Amino acid sequence: MHASAEDGTTATASPHHDDPHRPPLGARPDAVTPDDPAVAMSQPASDGAAPTAGATPRTAGPPPTTDAPAPGSVAEHRPDGAGVAASDVRCDVLVIGGGIIGLVTAWRAAQRGLRTVLADPAPGGGAAQVAAGMLAAVTETHFGEETLLGLNLASARRYPDFAAELTEASGQPTGYRACGTLAVALDSDDRAQLRDLHALQQRCGLDARWLTGRECRRLEPLLAPGVRGGVWVEGDHQIDPRLLAAALLTACRRAGVTFRHSWARRLTLAGAGDTREAAEHADGRRATGAVLADGARVAAGQVVLAGGSLSGRLAGLPADVVPPVRPVKGQLLRLRVPAPLAAAGPFLSRTVRAVVRGGQIYLVPRVNGELIVGATTEELGWDTTVTAGGLYELLRDAHEVLPGVTELELVETLAGLRPGSPDNAPLLGPSRLPGLVLATGHHRNGVLLTPVTGDVLADVLTTGALPPHACPFTPLRFSPAPAPATAPARAEANGARRPPPYATPPPYATSPPYATSPVAPAGPAPAPAPDRPAPATPPTDAPQEP
Repeated sequence: MHASAEDGTTATASPHHDDPHRPPLGARPDAVTPDDPAVAMSQPASDGAAPTAGATPRTAGPPPTTDAPAPGSVAEHRPDGAGVAASDVRCDVLVIGGGIIGLVTAWRAAQRGLRTVLADPAPGGGAAQVAAGMLAAVTETHFGEETLLGLNLASARRYPDFAAELTEASGQPTGYRACGTLAVALDSDDRAQLRDLHALQQRCGLDARWLTGRECRRLEPLLAPGVRGGVWVEGDHQIDPRLLAAALLTACRRAGVTFRHSWARRLTLAGAGDTREAAEHADGRRATGAVLADGARVAAGQVVLAGGSLSGRLAGLPADVVPPVRPVKGQLLRLRVPAPLAAAGPFLSRTVRAVVRGGQIYLVPRVNGELIVGATTEELGWDTTVTAGGLYELLRDAHEVLPGVTELELVETLAGLRPGSPDNAPLLGPSRLPGLVLATGHHRNGVLLTPVTGDVLADVLTTGALPPHACPFTPLRFSPAPAPATAPARAEANGARRPPPYATPPPYATSPPYATSPVAPAGPAPAPAPDRPAPATPPTDAPQEP
């Protein structure tokens, strides 16, 4: 099963060749970095830094814990973890996690005049080194996710200005390309599935045009002859997440963000005492900063947790505040077009997504000659092993869509962990614990949602409230219903188990806040239209950003 790996991922990377266009990972080979949506590891293979022969591959199991103090640190010798170091700092905002989401949050906070500290041993790594960078708000449309579609569209509309502003602030390119996206289908069943998706896009008022197989091959001549039809989306673009992360890192430094190259070991709290009840509930407590793995204490007016798939593993979080984020594995490939083949013309001119025997695959061309092929979707816990089976499926399906792909050079094989949430939507804004703000759970949309996440978090950090268009994504949608103060004790006395913090269904499931006209009710599927292009008349009821 293949799907997008956008959101970011905890990643295992196996590079096969150096890439002069790619910014350095900035992390030791075995490092794991909290990120959104991931935690990244690089395992060089044949570029001069080969792993030790016979090394044991990373397998399923818990990720490296974020609450282990550094050997010899002050915190290591304090049973409560409250180590005090000479480098203690105070700030307005502490951001935990230096992936794309953490970086954009820190940058926007610093632009608002807030003294900002970001804690991460290797900021700029993580998911940015793995994600494909599709800005596919329309072609990523899924049934039942109309509310998330609204947020995706709002962020996609911000991207041209966001990329230009970031390039100006950092002096570095982001790899933003307004190239459009073509989704294709190979057989009649795949075509029917893509037709259903196109019907949903039309009901949502999206600009998506049906093409015949012949018209698809006119756009991309190297597509397989068996392509039966497709959907052309002119407004779905792409960006290079590695360049994006490097530019955000520079922009943060220029804006005055202070970097602490260390793990956040434990969240620090003020308020209720150290009791079992206090450990389970946020009532009467407040987040005040964090103790880092090097023993330093960072005192902050507000803490932003942007740790991707590791967000729920930060020590010190009360049980009813732990975000319901789970790891979702994805594997992908990086290929390179050989110079003789590139000299004949572009291998692909735009992002191509495909339905192959009911599964999803994407091919994202870079201006530097790379081609990203992804990605699997696997619920395997913390496993980040690159498997022969996963790579075989990707290459097999890519070859059916684009036969010439087997002539390309293999550059990297990668695997990572997307931070999935119960409803596949991000958790943005204040949590039940005063002083703690969440920016995690972006799943497959981390790169796409980067601009809007930065804006939303900046508003939250300066005003204390979510802007209206982000309210459906509050972390409180997964909080249990309020209960009398004596209810927990009474329930425990009766032997009852507490419900999980995500037991309450999302309150916005049937009321998308972005649509200017409601989605049509379920009914008989429309009859398939003949294989001819749909009129290019722009929709009049496209969802608008509030």
